[in-house]
Amino acid sequence: MFERFTKDARAVVRGAVEYAEDAGAQSVDAEHLLLALLDREGSRGSFALAALGLDERGEPVRQALRDARRRAGLSRADTDALADLGIDVSEIVSRVEEAHGVGAMSGDRQGKGAWPGRRTFGRSTKDTLEKALRSAVAHHDRHIGDEHILLALTVRPGVPAEALADHGVTYESVTRVLYDGGQARAAG
Repeated sequence: MFERFTKDARAVVRGAVEYAEDAGAQSVDAEHLLLALLDREGSRGSFALAALGLDERGEPVRQALRDARRRAGLSRADTDALADLGIDVSEIVSRVEEAHGVGAMSGDRQGKGAWPGRRTFGRSTKDTLEKALRSAVAHHDRHIGDEHILLALTVRPGVPAEALADHGVTYESVTRVLYDGGQARAAG
């Protein structure tokens, strides 16, 4: 499948691997794809993000991802569901961090030795890349670009979609920017 990726899409995947390695994560997850996508400049994905009002570094989205990592990767929907069961995730995070330090629930291994070997793609990354392929096919595009990864991130339930949606980046808004009669189409 990677032979169908544009150079921008390949750069996103390579960047995601680097983010996972830097965090000491065992696998490359959808959050890492989003972080790498936020780093892109001059691509269709970066065009869509800028057109939808995200600043050049996507700092509000990065902060939302950091906040979710502190909650062990739980989305707000997850924390709300747990709250309905009487479980206060904020209280749990506070107690764990009080005992073990800030970020103890993130799953990162910074300062604890890196995971040996190559990073595997987590289920969320595999699903996102599969959805990116489907998005390219649905839009009759020959290659999978970083814009297709962005579209896939907006439809896969979880923290990346939630963080993007909170800032007006949804499947519908990205599709409108990229494919709305060619009027707002980025250079391909």
